[in-house]
Amino acid sequence: MSIIAKFFAAPSHEAAAAVVDGGPDGVFESLSYGNFDAEEALIEWEGIFTGRSFDELVAAGEPEVVADPDEGEGEGSMLFAASDALQDALAAAGPSRIAEVSRLWVQERAADGEVFDKGITHRILSDLARLAHGLRGQDHRLYCWTA
Repeated sequence: MSIIAKFFAAPSHEAAAAVVDGGPDGVFESLSYGNFDAEEALIEWEGIFTGRSFDELVAAGEPEVVADPDEGEGEGSMLFAASDALQDALAAAGPSRIAEVSRLWVQERAADGEVFDKGITHRILSDLARLAHGLRGQDHRLYCWTA
């Protein structure tokens, strides 16, 4: 489980990867959250938005690992790129779709024994939707740094 997850936009994988050691603060404006597995969340969100299964998304290499200084040891920071499909779905999502995805995500986590606050999950997805919407027409991607 990630202790902290920071979502941000960057113009390229190279620019995003440059912050893997210390995080995006001071380089990119970011949204910070904690106490959930951000890598798993990116897969779950995409699955809910697109209807693709968790296993299918994992097999497709989602989310894309942009930088992993510990090479899979899971001890340090990592950087993921949200897929184009997830970024587009977030950018297009209106309030009712965000509420629906938030509710479904809470249900998915509950099935695995985790209790998520509905207000917090809604805020996370709403914030990410606003960030993704702001990227429309720009040549930027949505990234997630975890530590």
